[in-house]
Amino acid sequence: MDWINFTQQLINGLALGSVYALIALGYTMVYGVLRFINFAHGDIFMVGAFAGYYLAPWVWKWIPPSEDVDRFSWQTTAGAVVVLLLSMAICAVLGMVIERLVYKPLRNRPRLTVLITAIGVSIFLENMGQYLFGAEPKSFPDIMPDRVLEGFGDLVILSNQLITLGVTAALLVGLHFVVKHTRIGTAMRALSFNPVASSLMGINNSVVISFTFALGSALAAAGGILNSINYSSIDPLMGILPGLKAFVAAVLGGIGNLPGAALGGMIIGVLETMVVAYGSPMYRDAIAFTVLIGILLFKPTGLLGSSEREKV
Repeated sequence: MDWINFTQQLINGLALGSVYALIALGYTMVYGVLRFINFAHGDIFMVGAFAGYYLAPWVWKWIPPSEDVDRFSWQTTAGAVVVLLLSMAICAVLGMVIERLVYKPLRNRPRLTVLITAIGVSIFLENMGQYLFGAEPKSFPDIMPDRVLEGFGDLVILSNQLITLGVTAALLVGLHFVVKHTRIGTAMRALSFNPVASSLMGINNSVVISFTFALGSALAAAGGILNSINYSSIDPLMGILPGLKAFVAAVLGGIGNLPGAALGGMIIGVLETMVVAYGSPMYRDAIAFTVLIGILLFKPTGLLGSSEREKV
């Protein structure tokens, strides 16, 4: 085996998997709290990318990027961080608005009703995106110019790949801290375990649910920005396939399990890249759904998920 090529594809796959992981975390958090799949989540990923597209020129007016593209500079880095944070904030607000206007009135309705509504919200966002942004693809601005890093021999490691991995790792650590070491995180875990008991203990379930949607939507927006700096073309339908693959990643890792969602995203990204490198590009999108069929047949709870007993 050509270990150089294998390592190269592994790095490419981890960078792609990082994006899937960020989207999958939103799926698994919402499922853990409300027990339903928010199929509009992939379109939040798209909105995050377009938020960065329109924010970048505005941010550059206040923080002009460095003219020297051959090295990192504080201006370019600061501008990229501001674009990332503002996009995450916009999508966090959008997530809360969608939850409050669409999902909150349906909390006591059958899950199928909520699921169909989520699909409707997804279609609405896609069509509104085409109406507002135009249907034609757009080129995402170079908020962080890409360059080949030296010192790795025959490996071609791009700076934006390392940025994607680093930002994803930082966001995962931050999410772990929020969920495990803050009061709102404790409330999220309590609500996930028993909504009635958490309400009796004085927890405002509506606030916790809104926060969960905001947090998941912000992570999806970060995924949209990171994906766009690696693959510069964006369009209003760009969230469909990544959203579905991230859903598969969440199921693979164990729906409702945060580390499982991250692990599943990485696995799907690596498998997809390996299939393209050693197989055929025509099977690139099929591998995720093949994994979904396999995991549902042999381990429906996912790699890190645990079975739950339901009383009849």
